[in-house]
Formats: sequence, structure tokens, C-alpha cells
Amino acid sequence: MPQLDDRAATRRLLDRMGFGPRPGELESLSRQGFAAACEQVLAQAPDTTPLPDLGPEPPQASKKASTAERKQRQKTLRGQQTTAVQWWLDRMVGTASPLPERLTWFWHGHFATSVQKVHSARLMLHQNQTLRGLGGGDFLTLAKAMIVDPALLLWLDGQQNKVGAANENLAREFMELFTLGVGHYSETDVREAARALTGWAVNRDAMTSSLVPKRHDSGGKTVLGVTGNLDAGGFVDIVVNRPDSPRFVASRLWFRLVGATPLAADALDRLVAGYGTQRSIGGLLRAVLAEPAFRDPATTLVKQPVEWAVGLMRALGVQPSKLPVTQLEAGLRGLGQVPFEPPSVGGWPAAQSWLTTSAGLARLHLAQLIAEHVDVSHITSAAAAGQALGVDVWSQRSTQALAGLNGAQLVAMAACAPEYVVSQ
Repeated sequence: MPQLDDRAATRRLLDRMGFGPRPGELESLSRQGFAAACEQVLAQAPDTTPLPDLGPEPPQASKKASTAERKQRQKTLRGQQTTAVQWWLDRMVGTASPLPERLTWFWHGHFATSVQKVHSARLMLHQNQTLRGLGGGDFLTLAKAMIVDPALLLWLDGQQNKVGAANENLAREFMELFTLGVGHYSETDVREAARALTGWAVNRDAMTSSLVPKRHDSGGKTVLGVTGNLDAGGFVDIVVNRPDSPRFVASRLWFRLVGATPLAADALDRLVAGYGTQRSIGGLLRAVLAEPAFRDPATTLVKQPVEWAVGLMRALGVQPSKLPVTQLEAGLRGLGQVPFEPPSVGGWPAAQSWLTTSAGLARLHLAQLIAEHVDVSHITSAAAAGQALGVDVWSQRSTQALAGLNGAQLVAMAACAPEYVVSQ
């Protein structure tokens, strides 16, 4: 299979394991060679930027609450959510260690949880920090944290799951979407797993979850052929150690970070070997970067709206907090993707789903908003726009579309061209 040269492969590395290069970053990394660039990226650790202070969560409205009181509560919750979104976008754009943020973004779409049902930006940020802290280590540790994560419990009705009235939502989605995939469990496994997950309660104020013994089913259960007095941790041990789980996790990570084309069986075997018995996400990433298909020019990835917008802001050196926050959030909403609001437990769509005509218009409006808030007067040609955005060559069609433009208008149009929207 053909292979990208070191510079093109390094650009792909910065796109896939981050959100694209900042000014000068591609040149400095590519001079080291692709192997050295990979080592530098893989060595990145999460930065220590503190979480924003959202203030206390407004109390639940009582049955006697007035319309004005209910509206004020919703306004406070909405304000907290906007602050959380802006904080995370600022972090994605400004960080010198983008890999941990890209992994946090990946896991947010994998363990998809929405503030629309959780109704707490504080709990969403708590989950966000868990994904960031554990997302590059042992998948078993991450999975065990997520099975009792307060936001995920609320999202999948885990707090309603009690002995004698088991709610199956969390058990089903945990196997189907988070650890095993479709077809690797039975309905009996779902029912038994739900019993293992009974008894958990959420304390919103403390942002914690805890097991309430009298609500937990302490009888024997059989999940995927394993029998015992299973609890949440025991359930996760069973599913994560199934042979199907490493292949599922490796496939999902490749699909979301590298390319939508399914891997060949031997390539998937190599990724699973990198993941290993330690269930190492770091080892899996190293195997991904070593895979020949990673450097195959045919392995392309349509950028999700947040990835695209963050990459554009990184390339232009503009922080989201310098933009009108309501307009920025509205722009992402118009594209169908706002952090902390996945549309379902299955997460956001991928690939061609982001390339509709309506998405193209929304993308142009958001690109214009971003470009108008930074000095790009020096960008007066398609070549200069390509240099700023990390695009070496424009197609004839894109070259014609960019002809005669300059400054913010040129940058906005270039950012919406296929060569930038699709990571090559």
C-alpha cells in the first residue's frame, strides 16, 4: 500500500491524535521524522487547568414553585452549561498537550452522556474529568469508573434500578455500545446484568454515587456464562475480559480517530496485541500509529464539527473565549454538535453525515465568525490560506473557489473546502 511521506504523516498525526497543528507546529515536528513525532505526541500528559467554578447547582424546583422560579432555575442551569462548553473548547484549543483532550473527546462520544437529561453541568464536568484522568490508561479501570459515574447513572436510569424492579438500560448499553458490541450477549445476560447493577444512588450536591445495600439484588446471577453474587465491579470484570471486548474497543477507536473504513483482520489483530492483557489504551494508540494503514493516503476522516472548529481556532491562534460565546455555541448547534449534548447514547454520527448541504452553510457561517475575530489580513492567496491551515495542495475546484478572495473571507472559504473538512 502507498505511504504518506513524513510531513504528510505528521500532519495526519496532529489531526488524528489532536485537533490539528498550531502555527509552526507541523514544521517543527515533521523535521524530527514521523517516528520521533509519534513518541513526542504519545508522551503528552493531561494539563492541570482547573475546572471552572460553576457555583452551586440550583435546587430542584418544588411542586409549589412559581413559573418565574422555574424559569430562573433553567436560566442558571443553562448558564452553567454554556460556561462548561466554553471552558472545554478553550482547553481543546489552547492546550500544548492535545492528545489527552482528543481522547477525552473520543470517550465522551463513546460513553455518550447528555446534559439534556442529566440536567447538571457540574456532573458533566465531573464525568469529563474522569474521562480525562483515566482515558489513556487501563480500559478496565475506566469502565469500572463509568459504570457508577453519577452522570451516566442518571442518563441511563441507573439510579432507578433496584431489587425487584431492575431497569435494563445501563446493562444493555454498557454491553452493546461501550464494551462488546451487537450480537455478543443475550437478553438473559441483559436481565441478569441489570440485577448486578441494582442499588446505586446519586447525590447531586456531592457529585457522588453510592451503593444502597437494601436496594441491591444480592442473589446469584449468571452473566455471559459466569455465575456468582455479581455486583457492578464483577459485571465489568466479566464483559471487559471477554475476547470480543478488545476487538470492539480497538475498532471503535480506529473508526473515530483514524478512518471509517473497517480494518483488515490482521491489522485488527495487531491493534488488539497492542492493547494487550493490560487493556492499555496507550499501547493501543502506539499500535495504531505503527499500523501501515495509518499512513495510507486512502485512510481519510471527515472531521466532526467540534474537531473542525477547534482545529481552525488552533490554526489561527484564537481562543473560543475571545468569541461571542452565544454565537459560537449557536454555530456548533447549527452544525449538529455541541459538547455535553450527544443526541443519543450511541453518540454523534460520523463520516458522510457531516457533509450535507445544510451543514456546509452552517460551517461557512461559523468559519466567518472565527475568522473575523483574528487578524488574517496577511492571508491574501490560496497558497497562504493553505499554509495557515496545513493544506499543501488545493484541488482545481477549490483553487477556483478561493480565487480573488483575501483575509477573513478567504480563510472562511478555505476552512470549508473539502481539503480541510476531510482530514487527509
